[in-house]
Amino acid sequence: MSEKEFPQRIEDDLSGTVVFNIPFPTGDDLSVLKQMSPIVIKYPYSIDYNFSYGQDSPFFAALANKRFIVCREPETGYTYANPRGHDMYTGKETEWVEIEPKGEIHAFTTCYFGSEAFLPETPFVLILVKFPECDTLFLGRLIGVNPDDANLDWIGKTVRGRFLRNAKLKPTDIYFNLVE
Repeated sequence: MSEKEFPQRIEDDLSGTVVFNIPFPTGDDLSVLKQMSPIVIKYPYSIDYNFSYGQDSPFFAALANKRFIVCREPETGYTYANPRGHDMYTGKETEWVEIEPKGEIHAFTTCYFGSEAFLPETPFVLILVKFPECDTLFLGRLIGVNPDDANLDWIGKTVRGRFLRNAKLKPTDIYFNLVE
Protein backbone atom coordinates (compact mmCIF):
# COMPACT_ATOMS: atom_id res chain seq x y z
CA MET A 1 0.00 0.00 0.00
CA SER A 2 1.48 3.31 -1.00
CA GLU A 3 1.56 6.08 1.52
CA LYS A 4 -0.63 9.04 0.54
CA GLU A 5 0.73 12.52 1.08
CA PHE A 6 -1.44 15.05 2.88
CA PRO A 7 -0.81 18.77 2.72
CA GLN A 8 0.85 20.17 5.82
CA ARG A 9 -0.55 23.67 5.48
CA ILE A 10 -3.37 25.61 3.85
CA GLU A 11 -2.31 28.09 1.26
CA ASP A 12 -3.47 31.65 1.92
CA ASP A 13 -5.43 33.54 -0.68
CA LEU A 14 -7.34 36.81 -0.73
CA SER A 15 -10.85 35.33 -0.75
CA GLY A 16 -13.26 35.74 2.14
CA THR A 17 -12.66 38.23 4.95
CA VAL A 18 -9.25 39.88 5.03
CA VAL A 19 -8.40 41.67 8.29
CA PHE A 20 -5.54 43.88 9.42
CA ASN A 21 -4.40 45.23 12.77
CA ILE A 22 -6.79 43.49 15.14
CA PRO A 23 -5.68 44.62 18.60
CA PHE A 24 -4.36 41.92 20.89
CA PRO A 25 -2.21 42.21 24.05
CA THR A 26 1.51 41.83 23.44
CA GLY A 27 2.49 40.44 26.86
CA ASP A 28 1.48 37.43 28.92
CA ASP A 29 -1.40 39.24 30.67
CA LEU A 30 -4.51 38.12 28.79
CA SER A 31 -6.94 39.40 31.44
CA VAL A 32 -7.52 42.54 29.37
CA LEU A 33 -9.30 40.39 26.78
CA LYS A 34 -12.43 40.47 28.96
CA GLN A 35 -12.76 44.17 28.12
CA MET A 36 -12.19 43.65 24.41
CA SER A 37 -14.97 44.86 22.15
CA PRO A 38 -16.58 42.13 20.04
CA ILE A 39 -15.26 41.69 16.54
CA VAL A 40 -18.09 42.37 14.11
CA ILE A 41 -17.83 41.55 10.45
CA LYS A 42 -20.27 42.09 7.64
CA TYR A 43 -20.37 39.08 5.39
CA PRO A 44 -22.79 38.60 2.48
CA TYR A 45 -24.85 35.43 2.68
CA SER A 46 -27.06 33.98 0.00
CA ILE A 47 -28.95 30.74 -0.30
CA ASP A 48 -31.51 29.31 -2.69
CA TYR A 49 -34.38 27.89 -0.68
CA ASN A 50 -36.88 25.59 -2.37
CA PHE A 51 -40.16 25.01 -0.57
CA SER A 52 -43.63 23.75 -1.32
CA TYR A 53 -47.03 25.24 -0.49
CA GLY A 54 -48.32 21.66 -0.36
CA GLN A 55 -52.07 21.56 0.30
CA ASP A 56 -52.19 25.38 0.24
CA SER A 57 -51.12 25.48 -3.43
CA PRO A 58 -54.67 26.03 -4.77
CA PHE A 59 -54.96 29.21 -2.64
CA PHE A 60 -51.87 30.73 -4.26
CA ALA A 61 -52.90 29.54 -7.73
CA ALA A 62 -56.24 31.31 -7.19
CA LEU A 63 -54.54 34.55 -6.12
CA ALA A 64 -52.33 34.39 -9.21
CA ASN A 65 -55.53 34.15 -11.27
CA LYS A 66 -57.17 37.04 -9.37
CA ARG A 67 -59.63 34.82 -7.52
CA PHE A 68 -60.10 34.36 -3.78
CA ILE A 69 -60.84 30.95 -2.30
CA VAL A 70 -61.41 29.88 1.30
CA CYS A 71 -61.69 26.49 3.05
CA ARG A 72 -64.94 25.01 4.37
CA GLU A 73 -65.59 21.87 6.39
CA PRO A 74 -68.34 20.18 4.30
CA GLU A 75 -70.41 18.74 7.17
CA THR A 76 -70.40 21.63 9.64
CA GLY A 77 -69.97 24.48 7.17
CA TYR A 78 -67.25 26.03 9.35
CA THR A 79 -65.27 28.22 6.96
CA TYR A 80 -61.68 29.40 7.26
CA ALA A 81 -60.58 32.60 5.55
CA ASN A 82 -57.01 31.23 5.35
CA PRO A 83 -56.01 28.09 3.47
CA ARG A 84 -56.39 25.03 5.66
CA GLY A 85 -56.37 21.43 4.45
CA HIS A 86 -58.23 20.01 7.45
CA ASP A 87 -60.78 21.26 9.95
CA MET A 88 -59.22 22.06 13.32
CA TYR A 89 -62.14 20.57 15.26
CA THR A 90 -63.01 17.41 13.35
CA GLY A 91 -59.75 16.82 11.46
CA LYS A 92 -61.80 16.23 8.31
CA GLU A 93 -60.60 17.45 4.95
CA THR A 94 -61.89 20.87 3.91
CA GLU A 95 -63.15 21.90 0.50
CA TRP A 96 -62.29 25.00 -1.51
CA VAL A 97 -65.00 27.64 -1.95
CA GLU A 98 -64.67 30.84 -3.96
CA ILE A 99 -65.90 34.07 -2.38
CA GLU A 100 -65.75 37.73 -3.30
CA PRO A 101 -62.87 39.31 -1.35
CA LYS A 102 -65.12 41.93 0.20
CA GLY A 103 -65.53 42.28 3.94
CA GLU A 104 -65.10 44.64 6.83
CA ILE A 105 -62.21 45.69 9.03
CA HIS A 106 -62.36 43.78 12.32
CA ALA A 107 -59.05 45.13 13.69
CA PHE A 108 -55.95 46.92 12.43
CA THR A 109 -52.42 47.87 13.40
CA THR A 110 -49.92 50.31 12.01
CA CYS A 111 -46.49 48.71 11.54
CA TYR A 112 -43.53 51.01 12.01
CA PHE A 113 -41.04 48.17 11.61
CA GLY A 114 -41.08 45.13 9.36
CA SER A 115 -38.98 42.35 7.99
CA GLU A 116 -36.28 43.21 5.48
CA ALA A 117 -38.77 42.91 2.61
CA PHE A 118 -41.25 45.35 4.18
CA LEU A 119 -38.85 47.74 5.91
CA PRO A 120 -38.74 50.22 2.99
CA GLU A 121 -42.57 50.37 3.05
CA THR A 122 -42.95 51.27 6.73
CA PRO A 123 -45.16 52.53 8.14
CA PHE A 124 -47.95 50.36 6.71
CA VAL A 125 -51.32 49.16 7.94
CA LEU A 126 -52.28 45.52 8.52
CA ILE A 127 -55.93 44.63 8.91
CA LEU A 128 -57.94 41.62 9.98
CA VAL A 129 -60.80 41.26 7.50
CA LYS A 130 -64.11 39.65 8.47
CA PHE A 131 -65.81 38.11 5.43
CA PRO A 132 -69.54 37.36 5.79
CA GLU A 133 -69.00 33.80 4.50
CA CYS A 134 -66.16 32.98 6.93
CA ASP A 135 -65.88 32.07 10.60
CA THR A 136 -62.25 33.23 10.87
CA LEU A 137 -60.44 36.43 9.97
CA PHE A 138 -57.97 37.12 7.16
CA LEU A 139 -54.78 39.15 7.63
CA GLY A 140 -53.95 41.56 4.81
CA ARG A 141 -52.53 44.97 3.98
CA LEU A 142 -54.69 48.08 3.77
CA ILE A 143 -53.40 50.28 0.94
CA GLY A 144 -54.37 53.81 -0.04
CA VAL A 145 -54.63 55.24 3.46
CA ASN A 146 -52.30 57.41 5.50
CA PRO A 147 -51.05 55.27 8.42
CA ASP A 148 -50.95 58.43 10.54
CA ASP A 149 -54.74 58.76 10.10
CA ALA A 150 -55.44 55.34 11.65
CA ASN A 151 -58.31 55.53 14.14
CA LEU A 152 -61.11 53.46 15.62
CA ASP A 153 -63.52 54.78 12.99
CA TRP A 154 -61.90 52.29 10.60
CA ILE A 155 -63.40 49.34 12.52
CA GLY A 156 -66.39 48.04 10.55
CA LYS A 157 -65.50 49.88 7.34
CA THR A 158 -65.92 47.90 4.14
CA VAL A 159 -62.82 46.80 2.24
CA ARG A 160 -62.38 45.08 -1.10
CA GLY A 161 -59.49 42.84 -2.08
CA ARG A 162 -57.33 43.70 -5.04
CA PHE A 163 -54.70 41.52 -6.65
CA LEU A 164 -51.17 42.24 -7.78
CA ARG A 165 -50.99 42.43 -11.55
CA ASN A 166 -47.93 40.18 -11.53
CA ALA A 167 -48.39 37.54 -8.85
CA LYS A 168 -45.41 36.65 -6.69
CA LEU A 169 -47.06 33.54 -5.19
CA LYS A 170 -47.04 35.14 -1.74
CA PRO A 171 -49.80 36.06 0.72
CA THR A 172 -49.22 39.69 -0.30
CA ASP A 173 -50.61 38.94 -3.78
CA ILE A 174 -53.90 40.23 -2.35
CA TYR A 175 -54.28 43.57 -0.58
CA PHE A 176 -57.25 45.69 0.42
CA ASN A 177 -58.65 49.17 -0.23
CA LEU A 178 -61.44 50.98 1.59
CA VAL A 179 -64.74 50.96 -0.28
CA GLU A 180 -65.96 54.56 -0.43
